[in-house]
Amino acid sequence: MRIAVAVGVRGGGALRVLGEDGSIAGPVQRVLDLVAAVAERERADAPRWVWASTARLYPRLIEAGVRVGRCHDLELVESLLLGHAGRYGEPRSVRAAWARSRGEPVPPDRRPQEESAQASLFDDDREQEASGDDIEHVVAVHAVQQRAIAGLDGFALLAAAESAGALVAAEMGHDGLPWSADEHDALLTDLLGPRPSGGLRPRKLQDLADRISTAFGQRVHVNPDSPAQILKAFAAAGLPIASTRAHVLKRLDHPAVPLLLEYKELSRLHTAHGWTWLDTWVSGGRFRPEYVVGGVVSGRWATSGGGALQIPRVLRKAVVADPGWSLVVADAAQLEPRVLAALAGDRAFTDAAAHGDLYAALSDVFHDGDGEGMSARDKAKLALLSAMYGGGTGEAVQLLGVLKSRFPAAFEYVEAAARAGESGRLVRSRLGRTCPPPSAGWRELTSAGDDDASADARMGAAGQALRSRGRFTRNFVVQATAADWALALLGSLRRRLTTLGPSSSPHPPPSDRRATLGGPRLVFFQHDEVIVHTPAELAGDVVAAVHASADEARRLLFGDTPVVFPMEISVVDRYADAK
Repeated sequence: MRIAVAVGVRGGGALRVLGEDGSIAGPVQRVLDLVAAVAERERADAPRWVWASTARLYPRLIEAGVRVGRCHDLELVESLLLGHAGRYGEPRSVRAAWARSRGEPVPPDRRPQEESAQASLFDDDREQEASGDDIEHVVAVHAVQQRAIAGLDGFALLAAAESAGALVAAEMGHDGLPWSADEHDALLTDLLGPRPSGGLRPRKLQDLADRISTAFGQRVHVNPDSPAQILKAFAAAGLPIASTRAHVLKRLDHPAVPLLLEYKELSRLHTAHGWTWLDTWVSGGRFRPEYVVGGVVSGRWATSGGGALQIPRVLRKAVVADPGWSLVVADAAQLEPRVLAALAGDRAFTDAAAHGDLYAALSDVFHDGDGEGMSARDKAKLALLSAMYGGGTGEAVQLLGVLKSRFPAAFEYVEAAARAGESGRLVRSRLGRTCPPPSAGWRELTSAGDDDASADARMGAAGQALRSRGRFTRNFVVQATAADWALALLGSLRRRLTTLGPSSSPHPPPSDRRATLGGPRLVFFQHDEVIVHTPAELAGDVVAAVHASADEARRLLFGDTPVVFPMEISVVDRYADAK
């Protein structure tokens, strides 16, 4: 069963029962309390909810204690369908999709700050117009999407996985990652010195700044936060450089270099995850980032604040489980090479990917000690990464030749994607997520009137643009499929964790420890890594659930492939102790 939802005014709204194909299966039900109505139907029917945007509606449900099992996010699915049609980036709102389906002018999507007006369900009648949640529009757009999905192989799973990811993102944003403000403060104090006031630098940074100036001479004052002053100081010392990037500085023989490198590292920590970040993003012992599902074109997530996807390793000591609880930290080992093996169906490559350590399994193809003294395993890793990311310099060229001769189908899979990109065509993930088309500027730059002109163009800017597009599409088919797999993993794991969670009975028996402990929660996700915060006594069950979810994701995407997707799992009290 599917139930369409339209948000109304003053906490009300409308519901309508639909068939799986989007057909109407019941009358419109107007409700005064939408949250209560959703809670009641979730308990009674566990439907797949059809609504405009999980990111806007679901947080309000969660805050009211209502969680749902499944949904169909119209905006996310519209984005996927537009991408598949080569129209990436066009407006995706229900109003836009409704207008598009009728051949009418398509209104632009609202900016996030405009959408934030919907912080409640809803404050006044003006919000009805702002929301665009007309029940007839929701129903009609869903029906159009279902018809489109029915004609695309694998797309139903992609739509379901993307929508499930939106539920996970909202729940993680609400539950938060356990975070010790005291530990964080102690780490900053140890690395930077006591917390400064009045906008001053922390003591350690100021000490380094003074020593940097001294290194350039007693009469020279250099602000290490100013690239222009650093360049000028090095030029005066007879060491002209083009930038202050770390790899450039490391080539210089000057006493200021190690000081500058240390300053840059600590300054980055202070700016990105210092005391201001701690005050802004951590409260009540939880870090609550704002995840953006599908925020990257490949399907990977982004964040709109908090930098959850770039937690420095040094600060992982601050991620501490609650007393009596544990963190189950799991990441997929060598995910993208395994995805390539499953996609390409190369028999020899697939056989190697049926083992735990893929690079070690491939090492017999190469030899230890040749070339730059790399181990056979490291050569296998370099060759695979070069094939997926388009590397082609140094020893990688020779290693790619070995890879091509031993695993021709795998090599050809990414080569074909690269050729498609260079010719301006679209490439897709296993489930149908589609790369953006090249821009008009790219097409103009890379077009040529004849074969000779095309050959000449490859020697200049046009050639660079062609190769860049080829590298992008070469990696897209693998990375986007890995994102599909990770979403399938998330959806499966979320479902399995629910069975380990608090009893759904309002009056659980005394023996039901789940009712008093609370259940395991997904609290962090980054590309191929998840963290579950769980009562310690359920950690073993969570580990089993992670393994089962990884295998389910494998079967959903790749059927009976022998490729395995092993999860490296640690049960720890601190994130820093994982692995």
